[in-house]
Order: sequence, then C-alpha cells, then structure tokens
Amino acid sequence: MKKDKNTSVQAEPTKSELEILQVLWQHGPSTVRFVNDKLNEEKRAVQYTSTLKLMQIMVEKQMLLRDESSMKHVYSAALEESKTKGEMLDRIVDNMFGGSPSNLVMQLLGNSNPSKQEIDAIKGILKSLE
Repeated sequence: MKKDKNTSVQAEPTKSELEILQVLWQHGPSTVRFVNDKLNEEKRAVQYTSTLKLMQIMVEKQMLLRDESSMKHVYSAALEESKTKGEMLDRIVDNMFGGSPSNLVMQLLGNSNPSKQEIDAIKGILKSLE
C-alpha cells in the first residue's frame, strides 16, 4: 500500500486476511468465534485455531486491534475499508492495466453482464465526472 515518507509501510492483506477484514468491516468488532463462523458460512471451511492464529498475526501486523478488557477478546479492523480497497485497486490498475482505469473498466464490463441498474449507476458516475 502506498504510504508517504512519514508513515510506516503497511503490508497488503493476503486473501485470507482480507476475508477476515471483510467480516469485521461488515459486522464491526467481533470475537474470533464469530469471525470463524462467518467465514465458514460465507467462504469455506476454516478451523477455529487457524482463524485465531491468523487474527493474532494480523494484530502483530497492525491490521487488527484487540480489546482484551473482557474474557472474550474482541477484534476490530485497524485498516480503513475504503482506503485499503482503494490502495489495493490502485496496485491492480498499475500492475495489470498499465495504470489505465479505463482498461480496467473495459475488462470488467467485458467479463460480466451488468444489470440495467448497474449500467445506470455507471452512467451516473461518468456524468458526475464530466
């Protein structure tokens, strides 16, 4: 992720770390058990101990915050959702689309079949940029 000279460089979340962040961004501060249950519902079978270990590592990497004030530790995202997604998207645009947002959009639209509502939303965004 891009950082200026005055801040430490934050590692880009791995796929598994991003799945945990998505749960916390969507549901707010949560226990490991809650996060693990959501991952098992929404993604794939994950062992509790694997989720716990990864979340402990994410605390060390300063991606998560841990509240130890109660018996059950509660974790929350230390990374801001929109900033993290924006920085990851910037990296994808730079590395895979030659820095061209239009190439990314063309690829996305060519690979999918957007609904009328999605097309209308895209048109609205484009109009607001003009």
